[in-house]
Amino acid sequence: MDTGFPQADAENDFLRVRRRQVLSRLAAWLRREPDDVSEILPFDEVVAALGRTGERPLGLRVIPLDSIVGSVDRTKDFDRYFRPRSQRTRERWERLARAQRRGEEIPPIDVYRVGGLHFVRDGHHRVSVAHALGLRSIEAKVVEVTTKIDPNGIVHRGDLITKDLRRVFLDRVPLSGCALASITVTDPWSYAELSETVEAWGFRLMQHEGRCLDRETVARRWWSEEFKPVVRMLRQAELIGERTDAEAYLQLACQRYRLMRTHRWDDEVVDRLRANPGA
Repeated sequence: MDTGFPQADAENDFLRVRRRQVLSRLAAWLRREPDDVSEILPFDEVVAALGRTGERPLGLRVIPLDSIVGSVDRTKDFDRYFRPRSQRTRERWERLARAQRRGEEIPPIDVYRVGGLHFVRDGHHRVSVAHALGLRSIEAKVVEVTTKIDPNGIVHRGDLITKDLRRVFLDRVPLSGCALASITVTDPWSYAELSETVEAWGFRLMQHEGRCLDRETVARRWWSEEFKPVVRMLRQAELIGERTDAEAYLQLACQRYRLMRTHRWDDEVVDRLRANPGA
């Protein structure tokens, strides 16, 4: 409970959030949660995974505290909820808490915005104190960063693997709109396999037509001439099951590749099939 004395209350505030931070670590250890559950998201890794395309200043905005999930360069000093991880920042933290409790003017923080997420450039202690005092929003100078892939679904650091592999897939298979939206997989590594499959299909297409095609053309034709018809047949045969369309297609494509590698498909075999189709 507040004592009404800013000095004492600021000290209690810091001790309270430190205790919560330690208890949170202990609970994570007991639940055997991955280390990245309590980590603050690193801005550079996030934009690298999503593919940075540009930025623009948005000026002064009021943003929800819960939307601040990461940092540009202070990922080791605070946890995911901006609770201090050590006593090292105590003096500065308490000084800001005292100023906040006295009603002094607190300068706005500086953040990057990526989708609906915010990453602190300057003002980590101010965010931490605001959380401790139960505030719901904070004033910030915002710079919006645009990316190739949207950040929806990023909760923990481990989620960046999926985004990064999807971004690489998009670099190799540049789909857009409904075509891109239709390509989803559960295992992020399947994006790499699917990229290889599409590129192999494109190579065979270019051999057949005797001309070079750019990645955009290959991606567009693969989706319309290969992916959609195969998925349609799989649906008609009720072979999709619990998988996504892309997962069902990829499994079938891999099976076809294994057959090609383990069976003879030379002219003699083809002639025999033509002579006796029922064999």
